Amino acid sequence: PNAQPNPPKQGNVAFSNLVRGDITEGFKQADHIMEYDMYMPPFASVVPNPPGSIAWWSKDFYQGDSETLHIEGAVRERLPISRMYDIPLEKVVQEGLFMGGRYCDWGLRRAQEITPLLAKRTGKPVRCVMTRQETFDSVIMKERYMHLRVGFTKEGLITAIDDFSIADGGIWGSSSFGHVGDQKQGPYNTLKCKNIRQRMEIVDSNRYKMWVSGQHTPFNWDIVTIALYMISEKLGMDPIEVARLNLHGPTSKDDPNPVPSFEACVEAGKKMMNWNWHKAGTKTLPDGRKHGMSFRYQMCPRHSVSGYACKLEFRDGEVHLPTQGPVFGAYMVEPNVMVVAEELGLEYEDIKVDFNYRHKFSPVGGGSDGSTASSWAMKECANILKKQILEAAIEYANSWPQFMVAPLNDPPIPEPGPFKGLKPEDLDMADGKVFVKADPSKAVPLKRVTNRELVATYTGRPPLSAWLLGGGGNMLDTMNTVFCEVAVDTETGVVEILRFGAVVDPGLPLRPTSLESQIDQVMFFSQGSQLLEDIVFDQRTGVKLNTNMYDYKKPTMMDVPTVEHELLATRSGNGAYGANGISHSMANTHLVITAIHNAIGVWVDPPATPDKVLKALGKA
Repeated sequence: PNAQPNPPKQGNVAFSNLVRGDITEGFKQADHIMEYDMYMPPFASVVPNPPGSIAWWSKDFYQGDSETLHIEGAVRERLPISRMYDIPLEKVVQEGLFMGGRYCDWGLRRAQEITPLLAKRTGKPVRCVMTRQETFDSVIMKERYMHLRVGFTKEGLITAIDDFSIADGGIWGSSSFGHVGDQKQGPYNTLKCKNIRQRMEIVDSNRYKMWVSGQHTPFNWDIVTIALYMISEKLGMDPIEVARLNLHGPTSKDDPNPVPSFEACVEAGKKMMNWNWHKAGTKTLPDGRKHGMSFRYQMCPRHSVSGYACKLEFRDGEVHLPTQGPVFGAYMVEPNVMVVAEELGLEYEDIKVDFNYRHKFSPVGGGSDGSTASSWAMKECANILKKQILEAAIEYANSWPQFMVAPLNDPPIPEPGPFKGLKPEDLDMADGKVFVKADPSKAVPLKRVTNRELVATYTGRPPLSAWLLGGGGNMLDTMNTVFCEVAVDTETGVVEILRFGAVVDPGLPLRPTSLESQIDQVMFFSQGSQLLEDIVFDQRTGVKLNTNMYDYKKPTMMDVPTVEHELLATRSGNGAYGANGISHSMANTHLVITAIHNAIGVWVDPPATPDKVLKALGKA
């Protein structure tokens, strides 16, 4: 708000300036001022499995003269394919949805784009499956150079931050999510410090298109991770205590109270990791390697961008959930089924899922508005259906025996429950039965409460999240913490990750296996971006040389360490049952790098390959 207007674009360089508070006054309040550089290299969020697609066209007499496109293997809903081929949405059939290959998995794969065209030209189904040598469908992340000047007191409280960075803007059409977007919803919002200046130059490099999709560190969160670590090194403090001192309270930057979710994550994480902080370069393992450790925190955002059209049906004594899908990868239908069963007093197996691409409801969502948000809307729908069932049970009991006799070949009409003369509010549902609250022994199986068919609908979304209301960090509810331990061989430069630890509080884990998989995935991504991944360009022509998933080095199952997790459930979010989602908030570019510095006392830019480690140690 205090920044001067951005200067006009000069050539291929645009400018974005953001100023809050008074950094001159902030630096006057500081007892120490440090300056340092940070580098985030370009790296790729490759799809972990080679993409494949099959498509064919058909004509249906009842659907008019135009052809219908059938496609499988496409990501998310049918809409992008419908738009790409300029055909009505109702003319696109997609029975199965895939989402979960990477965070914010919205982008089309090349296989999806080409199979409808080839099927049209050949007049027969076309399948395209690309091997790891043939494809590099990836999201190239934004390279960035940063220079930081940070003022802080002798107690470790940050008083001012001056942040200058040069960011890669890619080509025309690239997302601003990873550069200008960082300025408005980055980690600075979580700090008590109010004196912050951010100056950014965005260069149109013309190297590649950069999407919003991908596994990546959102909002350049590690710019604060590094600042807190360096303050801890300067003052001889545990970085967790430095973070605790600088994190503002739940409601605003002026809130002095601790964030309960953060405190719970930290205490569980310290216990998990047997946390015993040491200064850089001071701990040697029995085998002679240097030991390093690191910590970072981040909030669990829920982006509040998705709405849902939910529908539940009660027919023949059973509850049906109509939905698009199935959804492979993220498995978002299952939590919705769990929530419906919970609200109606049923078992998971009692809910019948009716998959059909024509149904309006789809449980996927933007950002972390997946299961947490869709399940919240489905919970509302379930309660509407519950109210209808209880009303129908009373109506059925009061109407008996005025019903007509069932047709000869139909099953007999069920006898009513013992609910005559009662009101709907006198009843409840549990264990697959409707019962009288005042006398639970008076109960009837759900199949017998009514012979009516009922339909409940709900369209909406959960309340706006703290993430959105607080401008991306000015309000805090659920948090997460991650920890890393490394061993560095100072003779060979080889870095081994000994342990990854993640203590996360998504409010409430709705489907723990999905959450754990998401944590594993993001930690392996973080390992790759800091130890292995590098994009190699020909210096003369600018051509990218490692153009497949063999030459571009990602961690394999033989490389990754075990990730220890602990899932907390403070229910501090405002999605379904206090859930908040986890999103890609634990993705990072400097957690391992920080642990390496703690081991050897010198900085190594990612990726920290053995040759770069030895060079930093003066041995190469």
